[in-house]
Amino acid sequence: MQIEVGKNVPSHVAVIMDGNGRWALQRGLPRLAGHREGAKAVERVIRAAAASGLKYLSLFTFSTENWRRPKAEVEGLMSLLGSYLRSKKEELVKNRIRMVFSGRIEQLPQGLRQEIHLFERATDPGDLLTVVVCLNYGGRQEIVDAVNGLLKRGFKGEITEELISANLYRPEIPDPDLVIRTSGELRMSNFLLWESAYAELYFTDTLWPDFGGEDLQKALDQYSGRERRYGAV
Repeated sequence: MQIEVGKNVPSHVAVIMDGNGRWALQRGLPRLAGHREGAKAVERVIRAAAASGLKYLSLFTFSTENWRRPKAEVEGLMSLLGSYLRSKKEELVKNRIRMVFSGRIEQLPQGLRQEIHLFERATDPGDLLTVVVCLNYGGRQEIVDAVNGLLKRGFKGEITEELISANLYRPEIPDPDLVIRTSGELRMSNFLLWESAYAELYFTDTLWPDFGGEDLQKALDQYSGRERRYGAV
């Protein structure tokens, strides 16, 4: 499909990728099959985001709460992520896509941590689009970690909004302009709570495995018609 590049394209879009399990259930398939299809949707949306002129795309991939899921599903997700990193590195480098990870990465299995480090280093030159993979991520935990980091370093001054922002997991990434949530749920689910204070929100009933470039364009079209006031009139 043709992606329209408009004048009011957001710089940073964040996506809560929801609905993999329901997609699989509707088809009588195991949940992991839904996650595999969800990975294909990630590829489609990355291509569409790059074509639309976005500079940053954040994807809520695995939350700190997702460890409560069945062990087999969690292990399958980690294996799926590792396979993605191994198979897509050259393609992303070729297409000038940079990929970074945000969250409590230090708590992930050692082998996966090493693959993430190598992947980030390989894609670092990418200057077309930066994809932020939020992995083992929780919005409240990020704020707590920022404050605790200051305390551990012996900071004794006034804690300001600017100071917290500078100590988040990825302070170099600008706040999202638009947050998209798939699958019809109407909540933020502990995703980028600090960073999304003034973001526009877009909800769609489409399940994540069915989401593609046309769906992204609908969200961008709606965003382009909104006026962001940041509390002013």
